[in-house]
Amino acid sequence: MKIHPTAILDAGAQIGADIEIGPFSTIGPEVVIGDSTIVQSHVVIEGEVVIGTGNFIGHGAVIGAPPQDLAFSPERKRGRDWQ
Repeated sequence: MKIHPTAILDAGAQIGADIEIGPFSTIGPEVVIGDSTIVQSHVVIEGEVVIGTGNFIGHGAVIGAPPQDLAFSPERKRGRDWQ
């Protein structure tokens, strides 16, 4: 397991084996990350997020937070009405 000293991992996060977490990344309390996953620098993972095995999360990704698109509505389903 390689976790950069500037990464912030909440004590409640569940981290698998053979994980790499890069500089300035933040992992929240309800996050589960599977084995053999690479999380690069400046990544934020928060909320009830489960990431499986063998994933690659690139620099600056934000996962689990509400989108910054002000038109986003969680009630809207993707389909014919998606614009």
